[in-house]
Amino acid sequence: MDHRMSEQELLACFDDALKSGQIYAVYQPKINHATGRMIGAEALMRWSHPVFGMQYPSDFIPVLEENDLIYRADLGIFEAVCRFLRKCLDEGGAPVPISVNMSRYDIYGKEYVDEIEKLRINYDVPVKYLHIEVTETSAIGGMELLLDVLDRLHDKGYVVEMDDFGSGYSSLNVLKDLAVDVIKLDMRFLSGNIGGRGGTIISSVVHMAKWLGTPVIAEGVETLEQADYMKSIGCRYVQGYLYSKPLNEEDFRRKMEQMDHEPMRGPMDLISTLNAGKFWDPSSMETLIFNNFVGGAAIFTYTDGKLEVLRINKKYIKEICTNVTEQEIIDSDPWSGFDAENRRIYEDTLKRAIESGDEETCEVWRISHSKTCGEDRICTRSFIRMIGKTEDQYLFYAMIQNITAEKQQYDQLYDSERRFRFASEQINVYAWEYDISSKEMRPCFRCMRDLHLPPLLENYPEPAIEMGIFPPDYADMYRDWHHQLEQGVEHLEAIIPLTPDRVPFHVRYTLETDEAGRPLKAYGSAALVVDKE
Repeated sequence: MDHRMSEQELLACFDDALKSGQIYAVYQPKINHATGRMIGAEALMRWSHPVFGMQYPSDFIPVLEENDLIYRADLGIFEAVCRFLRKCLDEGGAPVPISVNMSRYDIYGKEYVDEIEKLRINYDVPVKYLHIEVTETSAIGGMELLLDVLDRLHDKGYVVEMDDFGSGYSSLNVLKDLAVDVIKLDMRFLSGNIGGRGGTIISSVVHMAKWLGTPVIAEGVETLEQADYMKSIGCRYVQGYLYSKPLNEEDFRRKMEQMDHEPMRGPMDLISTLNAGKFWDPSSMETLIFNNFVGGAAIFTYTDGKLEVLRINKKYIKEICTNVTEQEIIDSDPWSGFDAENRRIYEDTLKRAIESGDEETCEVWRISHSKTCGEDRICTRSFIRMIGKTEDQYLFYAMIQNITAEKQQYDQLYDSERRFRFASEQINVYAWEYDISSKEMRPCFRCMRDLHLPPLLENYPEPAIEMGIFPPDYADMYRDWHHQLEQGVEHLEAIIPLTPDRVPFHVRYTLETDEAGRPLKAYGSAALVVDKE
């Protein structure tokens, strides 16, 4: 039967326990709940006395800390992990990274970094297989010392994880100052309940961590409901009894060999001109511009077909014609308003933006949900640019315009043109539509039939000039027309000799503007000048 040892018994037995392996490591896997694959494990300290049996960590670790013995115990666990990893590598195995806890007592007056580095080198274990876990309490009374230790760990290639994030009272302040690579989130926030205030806090932390490019592991996950909730808010990595209790070396080795592995996704690689942190500063110029001086804008991630909105501005809500809140949009599924075809168009645009690294544009129809007005079908034009990426996740910035009225007007015009096409077969009239912002020209049926134009001409009017439809001596004048249209000139017309045969046509342009008076489209026509004589 296990017997709780007194402080005196613990201290008396410590040296022998450390030498004989009574103090040893057990391993708890870290799992990607979305894929079921193992991404790593944490080494936890255990003490099993041959007479008194198992001792609880909550009983013996405080005693070791108070008596300045935890440093030796931590180094013993680190060495045990190195020994285990070396054995796996020697036997041809593929181990996962294992994290080892670093107590705040390890850095006061100690050479913890130098000592673990000696052990790692002695066992010839690649540093990629070893992570170091710190707690926010490590910073109490010695932030500068801890910062120095973290810098030295990073210089030597160690990944640093912040353990029990949220269990203290200054988590955000500590995270602001400590450049950790992984956050381990304390699931006690939920206190047995999914959602509520605790769920809101956890969701906010996960979104914040994503923006910082820091992976999050939910620690202490015991139920499928908890794991599914964490995955739903973007935290796919979990550790806890749901998947496995802490295992002895042999059992963990067996589990590690049975499960597929995958690497933990690293920090997001942002484009060089973007300072991500400034978007969370309400007084920064980036936030001022995002909220006030650009149109409808959103920042979102794309992973394995899943979209997750991180941030939108008020103009975005206005553009999609809804009266829901920013948080309601962030919490909803962005794909819910798309049918299969429009989702395909949007995803194809995202993929083009990933490949090109440049801004890509698309027009899609979606259903807008409103508490007051119900559902409405709207068309939006999106200008999308990738601004960051990891191995399998992409960060995008998108500006949108509601072009529903424009598309409806175009559809009406198209129907009118289709009906007019048959009537115009017997007369020499050509018509086309010119988009001001994209410089795209869409010709009528007769233009395509008689002049061999494609259905869409980009960078107009250059293709028409190159084809000789507008002769060289009129090219600059025609280019100036399009400049005037961009400036808001409503009507333009002139007699222009068209085609290489220089047949005179009366060419007209009529401008269409939006509600604010900004140029949208121009409608052109060319009618044959008939000699009445």
